[in-house]
Amino acid sequence: MFFAGCSVSERYVNPLFEVFDGGDLVLSSYKDIEKDLTLIRVYFEDKSSEYLAVEALKSALQVLNLDIQVITGEIPDDDWKFAYRRHFKIEKIGSRLVTVPEWELDNYVVEEGRVGVVLDPGLAFGTGKHETTRTCLEYIEELSSLLGPQATMIDMGSGSGILSIAAAKLGYSNVCGFDIDPEAVQASKENAERNSVAVEYTRYALGKPNIKAPNERYDLVVANILGPLLIRFAAEIDLYVKSHLVISGILTEVYEEVLAAFTSLGYKEVSRKTSGEWSTGLLTR
Repeated sequence: MFFAGCSVSERYVNPLFEVFDGGDLVLSSYKDIEKDLTLIRVYFEDKSSEYLAVEALKSALQVLNLDIQVITGEIPDDDWKFAYRRHFKIEKIGSRLVTVPEWELDNYVVEEGRVGVVLDPGLAFGTGKHETTRTCLEYIEELSSLLGPQATMIDMGSGSGILSIAAAKLGYSNVCGFDIDPEAVQASKENAERNSVAVEYTRYALGKPNIKAPNERYDLVVANILGPLLIRFAAEIDLYVKSHLVISGILTEVYEEVLAAFTSLGYKEVSRKTSGEWSTGLLTR
């Protein structure tokens, strides 16, 4: 397996994923905790694809006005397949949740009073370590008692399925999610099975009317996507909301602009959580 890669500040990770256009090439990110940087890599199996990979990554960096050197290399297949495991550890979140890597199950017992979410994210986004995932989980936990055991929930941009699986394990009913990435949809389904919860996942994306979308309103909608996409699709997101909406994946510097897009639709901000450079908001209709 070969790669082209670079290291960037955490704030550029989601925007890079948004603008990257590498065709069938796979883009991945891993947080380097010691250096406070995120490692970005494009993986490819054939050395002949190196030029395309380098150019695709360079193009994405240029869109974000980042002048960063792209390096290339080769790694053993096993190292590539399981590299993400080095960055995914047991995480306690809020007062009740804990995320547990599947390969740690033999070495960890979920303590009394906590709800364990067992994951193998693979290349899908969402382990509980990222600030936006963590704050969404905190809101899902806090709202579980307020909304009650019959509350319904939809996870927009499900990634690994961590948010919707946590909701199902906390007692929400009729939980579902969607993602445009078929690998993420498959990862979500596999992780739901690992946790013995019934969550329906669909391949879908906001703004894609040619793909069948879920068709009802939910007590809780969690949209952990990029700020610009939240603004662009605010009216479509509103169609899913019965009462509560969590907006996330938003750099703090653009949060007010995102909030304005929803207040113009009749939403009111209940509270917000800021962690690092990211903000997450709880809104009601």
